[in-house]
Amino acid sequence: DRTLKLWDTVTGAEIKTLKGHTGGVYSVTFSPDGKTIASASSDRTIKLWDTVTGTEIKTLKGHTNLVLSVVFSPDGKTIASASHDGTIKLWN
Repeated sequence: DRTLKLWDTVTGAEIKTLKGHTGGVYSVTFSPDGKTIASASSDRTIKLWDTVTGTEIKTLKGHTNLVLSVVFSPDGKTIASASHDGTIKLWN
């Protein structure tokens, strides 16, 4: 449904629904400090979200086809994304 949902793992209750992608979401990852979520979508973007407020921080554009995967580096300073366009991109 083009959303991300945050769930309480103890109670199973939904905490937040994050809306903003215009295509299906293929991958999500938490930053190492847990403050940011990155999501990859068929809308060819990566979105960064604030985990506390659920608000969109930034949209990363550059892929020419759907983004299949996204991951933070261990220090949280770089994001790597892989796309169906055959590229891997690194973002600061």
